[in-house]
Amino acid sequence: MANLDKFLWLAGLLAEAATVGILFYRRVWRNFPIFCAYCIFDLISGVGMVYIFKNLPDNYSAFYFGQVVLSSLLEFGVLVELGWAVLRPIRKQLPRITPYVLALVILLIGAAIWPFDAVQSIPGAIPAIHSVMHVQQTTAILRVLVFLLLASTSQFLSIGWRDRELQIATGLGFYSLFSLGAAMLQAHQTTLGQYARLNQLLIGANVCSLLYWAVSFAQKEAERREFTPQMQNLLLAVAGVARANRETLGDRSITDSRRRRDR
Repeated sequence: MANLDKFLWLAGLLAEAATVGILFYRRVWRNFPIFCAYCIFDLISGVGMVYIFKNLPDNYSAFYFGQVVLSSLLEFGVLVELGWAVLRPIRKQLPRITPYVLALVILLIGAAIWPFDAVQSIPGAIPAIHSVMHVQQTTAILRVLVFLLLASTSQFLSIGWRDRELQIATGLGFYSLFSLGAAMLQAHQTTLGQYARLNQLLIGANVCSLLYWAVSFAQKEAERREFTPQMQNLLLAVAGVARANRETLGDRSITDSRRRRDR
């Protein structure tokens, strides 16, 4: 068991290092800086967790909690970045506030998922661990939803499996499905051995996702296709409605201010 754990940790670190190296070789950071930062953070935190576990075991829980929080924030940024990248063909025609609107929409979806998250923590776990697992599970559900959305609408969005957007979403979605499944099973396991085996399976799924990214990013990115005229008109119409509503609210605010001054 111990030898398998060491092998999986080493395989994970090597896969993360290989992925980060290929990301820089392919200059993926130019279009996906947050995703690259997320991968670098995972590599550094992975090394840090091994070091702290061996040399500072009393600080491991605090380090793990901080790592989960920062990783979840970066994952949220990656989802926003993916949404903005999908709109690349019409970015110049969209208002500057669009990325912030995307962030708000994803945040609201996450807030809606939070109270209805059916995946429970480990029985008897302290509140801090329960909160950490709740954050992990909510972000995992968000990642799965984004993957399903991009995969199901890929033809309309003019993206394929050779496009970076779908490659990133696929890796995140694959690992997230295993993460949710492992969390549900671990919440009902009664032995430490069963919990450990599920954790090993989860680490293996993470290694598979990293290897998928390494292989995908090692290949040259496909040239991004333009949206179909129908899809472009639809997206611009939605953006136009949002802009019109914002301008209307702004005009109302100015009018109300003038009325108050006149009084």
